[in-house]
Amino acid sequence: MSKKQWYESLFENYGQKYDAENFTQGTIGECDFIDNELNQDKSLTILDVGCGTGRHTIELTKRGYSVTGIDFSESQLNRAKDKAKTHHLKIDFQQQDARNLTFNNEFDVAIMLCEGGFPLMETDEMNYEILKSVTKSIKGEGKFIFTTLNGLFPLYHSVEEFCSSVSEEGNATYRSNTFDLMTFRDHNITEFEDDLGNKKILECNERYYVPCEITWLLKSLGYKKIDIFGAKLGQFSRDHQLTTGDFEMLVIAEK
Repeated sequence: MSKKQWYESLFENYGQKYDAENFTQGTIGECDFIDNELNQDKSLTILDVGCGTGRHTIELTKRGYSVTGIDFSESQLNRAKDKAKTHHLKIDFQQQDARNLTFNNEFDVAIMLCEGGFPLMETDEMNYEILKSVTKSIKGEGKFIFTTLNGLFPLYHSVEEFCSSVSEEGNATYRSNTFDLMTFRDHNITEFEDDLGNKKILECNERYYVPCEITWLLKSLGYKKIDIFGAKLGQFSRDHQLTTGDFEMLVIAEK
């Protein structure tokens, strides 16, 4: 059996702790933005890729949208299903690999927020497979809204310092960050405690992308209109011009 990748180990028994992380606290504002982007058209079907514990899936379902949530992690999905049950919501959560989704022209919109798979993969080719697979899942006039790590940020700032500055007690910590200029990958050691109280130390690496790379990748997949903005936690907006100070970027692509 092949060794588990760091992102597989990270999301085992991590549902409750994940929901307490600082970066998961912007759900309402982020869904407000999606709601506006879709002109509050509740007839639109949404695919939430890398839905994790279902925070966006559940909030958008509450607002009247039909949302399907997919994730690679069984434990994250179990947490999502429990939360949906608490809210008396029936939601289709499925365990799938974002690189090889089973859908074909089925959804009006796809969302992939807070590094939902992309850009966590160990190769650029695998990350591209996610974009390709999601694109295949949405209809001809579909819209794809996602966030990803901004490659301009680590050229001017320390990723380690940024992560510690926004972290709170009990959150995962990141140390020994090294940013590779040849691959635009940040390698770090992530330490956290899972829901069972086990302390885990993982060697992680994530791919940062510059805007022109994202534009080119999406153009190669047939998107005609691609807009990129700075992604502010819980405050997504087309008014936030991307700068080197934004840790993440918000991408809105239309076929």
